[in-house]
Amino acid sequence: EVQLVESGGGLVQAGGSLRLSCAASGFTFDNAAIGWFRQAPGKEREGVSCISNSDGSTYYTDSVKGRFTVSSDNARNTVYLQMNSLKPEDTADYYCAAGQTCLRSQMKYWGQGTQVTVSS
Repeated sequence: EVQLVESGGGLVQAGGSLRLSCAASGFTFDNAAIGWFRQAPGKEREGVSCISNSDGSTYYTDSVKGRFTVSSDNARNTVYLQMNSLKPEDTADYYCAAGQTCLRSQMKYWGQGTQVTVSS
């Protein structure tokens, strides 16, 4: 059974940091692409970042470049999203997803999400 379990969300003040974790099981982690997505209230889900475990490529949406860092620990089957210099507009439910590539259309498995709230 495929599982993606996010953790690490919470309430933080603007300018603070959080590290999200996505623990994966039930598929070949080393070959997968793991993406982070977020959905704010009343808004569509958007892609935030992605890491391709097959070649280590990473991707970021423009609004988080320089502030967020995605990394993968293949020994733990876990992907992290280090979020620094958080802004109120980063407030959202954050989801990780797994697929063959970082294309959103190819994300096959999704976690349940973790909530991030950034206060001003």
